[in-house]
Amino acid sequence: MSTPHPVILVVNAGSSSVKVSIYVVPDAAHENVDIQPSLAAHGQIEGIGVAPRLVARMADGREVTDQKFPVEQVPDHDAAFRLIRLTLSVALRDTPPVAIGHRVVHGGSDFADAVRIDDAVIAKLQKLVPLAPLHQPHNLTAIRAIRGAAPDLLQVACFDTAFHVGRDELAQLMALPYEYYEQGVRRYGFHGLSYAYIARRLKQVAPDLAEGRVIVAHLGNGASLCAMRGGKSVDSTMGLTALDGMPMGTRCGSIDPGAVLYLAAQGMSTDAIQSMLYGQSGLKGISGISSDMRALLASDSPRAKLAVDYYAYRAAQEIGKLAVTLGGLDALVFTAGVGANSPDIRARICAHLTDLFGISLDPTANGDSCQRVSRDASRVPVLVLPTDEEGMIALSTARILRESGGL
Repeated sequence: MSTPHPVILVVNAGSSSVKVSIYVVPDAAHENVDIQPSLAAHGQIEGIGVAPRLVARMADGREVTDQKFPVEQVPDHDAAFRLIRLTLSVALRDTPPVAIGHRVVHGGSDFADAVRIDDAVIAKLQKLVPLAPLHQPHNLTAIRAIRGAAPDLLQVACFDTAFHVGRDELAQLMALPYEYYEQGVRRYGFHGLSYAYIARRLKQVAPDLAEGRVIVAHLGNGASLCAMRGGKSVDSTMGLTALDGMPMGTRCGSIDPGAVLYLAAQGMSTDAIQSMLYGQSGLKGISGISSDMRALLASDSPRAKLAVDYYAYRAAQEIGKLAVTLGGLDALVFTAGVGANSPDIRARICAHLTDLFGISLDPTANGDSCQRVSRDASRVPVLVLPTDEEGMIALSTARILRESGGL
């Protein structure tokens, strides 16, 4: 890729994957307006430590590589990041990035918007590692690796918690002594980059719905739901950490805290409990087979069926709770890997919502993952909108780059 335009690199380190994308900043972004940088190339390693696979493509669909690797070659996120950066350097050629934007899962109460990364920011993010142990260390690994290699390169942190800042106190409280809330022990909410994109996208494709009461279901290896009114976060299923809410690939979702106390009283260590709650629970824990929804849907194991049924049951329950918070429901949006790509899961969830909300899916539209998958007669429209967290990161990074005089 050869281009006279500035190039931004976007790094999105998830719980089981690393995504790196190259964006080109258009000339219009030099002005004092937010113009979306355009995607030039994208690479992703998924199945880190389990079944690593690297896929890299140019924005026009041309394949750079599609390879599977032995687990020992890509055992962790550090190895994955080095491999994918090396692969995409071919696409970058002699056009080094002018800035790098990072997805950072937890911003705590300090960060309500994207920020330029410096030592003070890194120190604050490090303190939040216990609240996001599956993600924050990987986010920081990439940040530190780049600072070591190119200390003067602008790096920007974009937070999954920032979209939820400003919610009503009732949506942030937990029923603990109030002084803990004042110390930052509160419900933050996550997947904010995804929700910010969906709110923006919904205004483009269905502006009438975007102004109403919308629940967005971000269903992937990590999963949560967000209640929005007028494109703003009102409440979310996740809380202080990314464990809360509905069950996920390997995370438990909401459970009785007494269960944790019981396990501790039985002699289970804090580290062992954390490992179980984050890495051995959810779909994987119930099924005993896999955290991958595709594998469970293809399995004839009774426990695989139980795991999928429970996932849909709990998702529907959370939708009901958020609808109470909103005082009704004007639209339901599915997004992320499972939400945007699994007609079966959408149908299972919506089957629980038919009597209460009058939701009726169109089997053909749902099977084709069309933008609108509900029937015309459905009392609540159901949409499928692929998310673009990396695009939101690129947008914020370009803004901060411009504000710092880099454009």
